[in-house]
Amino acid sequence: MHDIRQIRETPAAFDAALSRRGLAPLSAALLAMDEARRAMIHAAETAQAAQNAASKEAGAAKGRGDEAEFNRLRALVTEKKAEIARLTEEAAAEDTRLRDTLMGIPNLPLDEVPEGRDEDDNVEIRRWGNPRNFDFTPKEHFEIAGVKPGMDFETAAKLSGARFVVLKGSVIRVHRALAQFMLDTHIEEHGLTETWTPVLVKEEAMYGTNQLPKFAEDSYQTTNGWWLIPTSEVTLTNTVAGDLLDEAVLPIRMTAHTQCFRSEAGSAGKDTSGMLRQHQFEKVEMVTICTGETHLAEHERMTRCAEAILEKLDIPYRTIVLCTGDMGFGAQKTHDLEAWLPGQNKYREISSVSTCGTFQARRMNARVRPAGGGKPEFVATLNGSGLAVGRCLIAVLENGQQADGSVELPAVLHPYLGGKTRITAGGGLA
Repeated sequence: MHDIRQIRETPAAFDAALSRRGLAPLSAALLAMDEARRAMIHAAETAQAAQNAASKEAGAAKGRGDEAEFNRLRALVTEKKAEIARLTEEAAAEDTRLRDTLMGIPNLPLDEVPEGRDEDDNVEIRRWGNPRNFDFTPKEHFEIAGVKPGMDFETAAKLSGARFVVLKGSVIRVHRALAQFMLDTHIEEHGLTETWTPVLVKEEAMYGTNQLPKFAEDSYQTTNGWWLIPTSEVTLTNTVAGDLLDEAVLPIRMTAHTQCFRSEAGSAGKDTSGMLRQHQFEKVEMVTICTGETHLAEHERMTRCAEAILEKLDIPYRTIVLCTGDMGFGAQKTHDLEAWLPGQNKYREISSVSTCGTFQARRMNARVRPAGGGKPEFVATLNGSGLAVGRCLIAVLENGQQADGSVELPAVLHPYLGGKTRITAGGGLA
């Protein structure tokens, strides 16, 4: 969420940053709401002072036996009391209107973020690995002979409908191995703390990480008001909601493996085949809580953590920085990692790593007490996939496929599979 005081101080800079996101200027409307709110508060304070004075004078009039003056002043006190209640209620309503409006405005991009309208304007910053040369036409993951027995879309459709899958046999073992490998790498090599969180959260948690109010249709809500998380960014980040942290405990670096749920409301017609875009999926998420001075260095560090997973799996990828028109709502800057999928003959997103600056912390009221003393400041928050397990499974299957329908699996997964090294053309592990 944005700081109205900063908008007051630099309205032109605020509007200029919004324009880079393709949005019209908003500072004038916001400042008008802010001025109306402050005017009502001032009027209420003035009325309160008048009430206090009249009450004091009424006591004096009573003491000297001036009944007429006492009654006049008593009526004035009653009048001011009603005025104060009205003004306070109006100020609270204006404050809510301003807050709700601020909640619906996206984060401002950093100056270094490239300007652009959509994904076509994103900028590649590096590339790792070389796509394999196949001596046959590579298939998409769901078409590979050895994968088909363990990837059942028909049963999933019977159970739940479209955009679900039932995984079984060797395929789900590789899926589980991938998640365990990611967690172990992040914990043992990258210094992240493993955390297990609920997948059902209160509404305020979704507000805290900016899924609400703007993206309600992209998430699922239960009949009793809980929300199913679209990613454990929601729970991990909100672990510090309302907290005043000592700077000595920062940075806090966490990772979690959870089920995730998305309605995919805006993706009709996209990736309808296979398991690239599902309503229910698993992710190993990374979240960092740090100071505002260190968040850019943490962003680079977190990006490298995600890249390291792909490199260990020997999956070619490219890293891009998203342009202003393609960034997520809460991000100041985002790196996307796109893995090479030979079945589609293109790179596809497998991780998104973003720094949000203090945007989410303001919504959550998460602050840090500076080590050197001084006024508490809002923390900075970052989140990123480390990685999306299902999409990583797709990349492993497609890059490791063989002409006979078998799949050679990355060496780092072999210990997690009891020494097995491949999925056979018949669907078993060998």
